Amino acid sequence: MLPTRPIADGLSVAPQLTPEAMAEAAAAGFKSVVNNRPDFEHGPGQPSSAEMQAAALAAGLQYRYLPVSGGYQSPEEIAAFARLLQELPRPILAFCRSGARSTNLYIQAVNA
Repeated sequence: MLPTRPIADGLSVAPQLTPEAMAEAAAAGFKSVVNNRPDFEHGPGQPSSAEMQAAALAAGLQYRYLPVSGGYQSPEEIAAFARLLQELPRPILAFCRSGARSTNLYIQAVNA
């Protein structure tokens, strides 16, 4: 089962996912995935954005890569996330290491 947490209408967050989880996300009804975790943030064991994108597209999901730091999200990154929330089909699943930075991006995007 996907470790997702709904945070708004049509938006859930999750900790780091695997490429295999993309088919599960599609089966759960998600239409889009946003990866907020920079490639290899904590070493080579983390799946790359390219791997995640290939799996997401194979599962029929829209995929976007918006890597942001866990400690600071710039105004430009917040604006880019806000645009993705408007552009992508819902429901959207955003993920990072723990789900916290995706949640913070959402909070900042809706309050900008």
